[in-house]
Amino acid sequence: MIGKKSETITEDEAALYDRQIRLWGLDAQKRLRSSRVLVAGACGLGAEVAKNLVLAGVKSLTLLDHRPVTKLDLIANFLVPEDCLTQNIAEASQERAQDLNPMVEVHADPDQLETKTDEYFRDFDVVCITNCTGEEAMRINNICRQHNILFYMGDVLGMFGFMFADLGDHEYVEEVKEKSETEDASGQKHIVEETKMVRRTESFVPMSQALQVDWTSNKYASRLRRTTESYFMMLTIFEFQSLHGRKPDASQRETDIAELLTIKNALMDRLSVPREKVGNQFASLVFGQLSPVCAIVGGVLAQEIIKAVSQKDQPHNNFFFFNTSDGSGVVDNIGM
Repeated sequence: MIGKKSETITEDEAALYDRQIRLWGLDAQKRLRSSRVLVAGACGLGAEVAKNLVLAGVKSLTLLDHRPVTKLDLIANFLVPEDCLTQNIAEASQERAQDLNPMVEVHADPDQLETKTDEYFRDFDVVCITNCTGEEAMRINNICRQHNILFYMGDVLGMFGFMFADLGDHEYVEEVKEKSETEDASGQKHIVEETKMVRRTESFVPMSQALQVDWTSNKYASRLRRTTESYFMMLTIFEFQSLHGRKPDASQRETDIAELLTIKNALMDRLSVPREKVGNQFASLVFGQLSPVCAIVGGVLAQEIIKAVSQKDQPHNNFFFFNTSDGSGVVDNIGM
């Protein structure tokens, strides 16, 4: 995707995206205008990501989700009109997403993510998976790596949210300020500061490698203390989904809290990580999708996609965690 030819910006597009072009440059906007993005999961988080990317001016955005709209979706997903209850959520979200920017092609796909083959994902330059199991995300990540497709995965569970990125070997440019000494005609010396564009490369690991870390190794045992508890919360939720085929459900709150703690303790023992690394209070905070958390994580996720597509500035490598229990947003590189 990175090496493909950028599309021409029309006069109307230049006027619409004027502020963005001033911010990140014409070439970056052309790359955005050439990008085809898949957002799988039209949940609260998916709606935030879709909104930001459509407003940024990608070429096309496809919303993929097979689920019917529920009452909870009407609260979490602002793209869904109130009269669309029980309709397909991707199709119900399409019109409002399209209204955000008529210059972007917005499509809806009501199929199930698990049914999509390798060929389906090859039609996109960026694949962003939300509201998905860890196993399915790893499957799609492997497909994306094989075909040089930028891959993102994220989710929000109550007061907790995260994102993961795998961009392969990603090239980008970064502004660097350099100081140099010059001498004027009178012989007086001056310090001059210049801004130069420096090309860099950032290497990413697949999601499977980032989730299968040996915490007893010298490298990671020494990092354990400063590694956020949110990483282990994410692993616990992935295991819960794998065992039960669903996320923690508020209608089964007490039962699911007990199950989450059982899974967490067994997981930490298996990883040889002290149980107290993750406080037990987390289990009561991972139900539903809170709109403010979706907005924060979705804003970061969309901004990372924009950075990667435009090839401007260093991307987050490879996790971002947001946890309202301590108000922290943490970027961490795990699995390298």
